[in-house]
Amino acid sequence: MIVQRVVLNSRPGKNGNPVAENFRMEEVTLPDNINEGQVRVRTLYLSVDPYMRCRMNEDTGSDYITPWQLSQVVDGGGIGIIEESKHTNLTKGDFVTSFYWPWQTKVILDGNSFEKVDPQLADGHLSYFLGAIGMPGLTSLIGIQEKGHITAGSNQTMVVSGAAGACGSLAGQIGHLLGCSRVLGICGTHEKCLLLTSELGFDAAINYKKGNVAEQLHELCPAGVDVYFDNVGGDISDTVISQMNQNSHIILCGQISQYNKDVPYPPPLPPAIEAIQKERNITRERFLVLNYKDKFGPGILQLSQWFKEGKLKIKETVINGLENMGAAFQSMMTGGNIGKQIVCISEEISL
Repeated sequence: MIVQRVVLNSRPGKNGNPVAENFRMEEVTLPDNINEGQVRVRTLYLSVDPYMRCRMNEDTGSDYITPWQLSQVVDGGGIGIIEESKHTNLTKGDFVTSFYWPWQTKVILDGNSFEKVDPQLADGHLSYFLGAIGMPGLTSLIGIQEKGHITAGSNQTMVVSGAAGACGSLAGQIGHLLGCSRVLGICGTHEKCLLLTSELGFDAAINYKKGNVAEQLHELCPAGVDVYFDNVGGDISDTVISQMNQNSHIILCGQISQYNKDVPYPPPLPPAIEAIQKERNITRERFLVLNYKDKFGPGILQLSQWFKEGKLKIKETVINGLENMGAAFQSMMTGGNIGKQIVCISEEISL
């Protein structure tokens, strides 16, 4: 059986910008038969995420993510349907997901590599298991619960950077749901700002490419900032931190502005900003969702419930075709997506 796959064609270099040409498509033959314990799955949706930029380097700078290898198949979050199974717990027609799904149209793997999902949790929107009812949703929810220190009724203001992205668009809504009285989003286009305030319940939004961010932030958050959900790092974060209150909290979700630079994670703050952080006792601890696996089950149920009750609005940008994985990745890294960036590989869910 001949299938298509995407391999890493070249590395952008630690300080380079990733481009679609860093990836290439090729054909590969899968065996006709599967072994005991294995399953053959058809890929339905694949995820592209900012953390993958680190996997394009020879050294990811992290002990929990491994680098992609040149001319080897690329992997990441994926969801698909089982076409054939020789695994005791999985049967033909089951929907499964994995954090290490090879970027190919069909795959044969050990059944233990996959986790079964219940389509009901997402009202049949299978791609949501790669976004709001998957890792980005859990990252936002658990990050806020563990590091945000929100107390309902205490009049807290939350700011979210990268607010129209996969995590940011959820984090602002979750901030409200958990008790923040004011939520402001920072993003890069007028269209995104409009979406945040008109559809996702943000109280205000700032386009960081227009006007003075510090002035706008001061005007829109006159009582200062209590919780900062940080997806971007860099200048924007420095501006937000300088307006944070005493004993406030930073949820360090990502630092996308720094991913094309050879700096440690989390990147150190400039001395003046670090002085503010220490002086005001602002917490800024590294947050890694994989350390909270015991909270995944309840977290998914909570996210699903909010979604079904209409309290959590889910946005995604879908590109079709395995051949467009590289283009989707490049677009996501430059803010081309609203909500979760998804690539649809096959929509055929009947067997």
